[in-house]
Amino acid sequence: MAEDVMPTVNAEFGAKPVIEFPDADAPKGLKIKELVAGDGPVVRAGDTVTVDYYGVVWGKDTPFDSSYDRGTPAQFAIGVGQVIKGWDRGLVGRTRRSRLLLSIPPEYGYGSRGIPQAGIGGGDTLVFVVDIH
Repeated sequence: MAEDVMPTVNAEFGAKPVIEFPDADAPKGLKIKELVAGDGPVVRAGDTVTVDYYGVVWGKDTPFDSSYDRGTPAQFAIGVGQVIKGWDRGLVGRTRRSRLLLSIPPEYGYGSRGIPQAGIGGGDTLVFVVDIH
């Protein structure tokens, strides 16, 4: 059952995430865990969303990107290819004011090239905690 092992994360919406990784390999495929069930409207493809997020490579301690560290949420259209596939597939259909944990395999992230300047290697699984405002 190691494929279903996900990191643990503090579940408070809006709080800077603290991620603890299990002693296991990243799960296969796109995995989405709802940490806080939102009570807002459902996110639909084409909607503009405002999110806070914290992104790390599976098993690493330091984020490669974090809106919490910048103090400014991100805003973009979802479900239309403006962001990586893991976000388009992971956020559409969720409710606003939710906190999600996403484990995104390379085929739904940055693929075999990665983004070396951000510390993302080809084939890396990405982990995001996303608060949908």
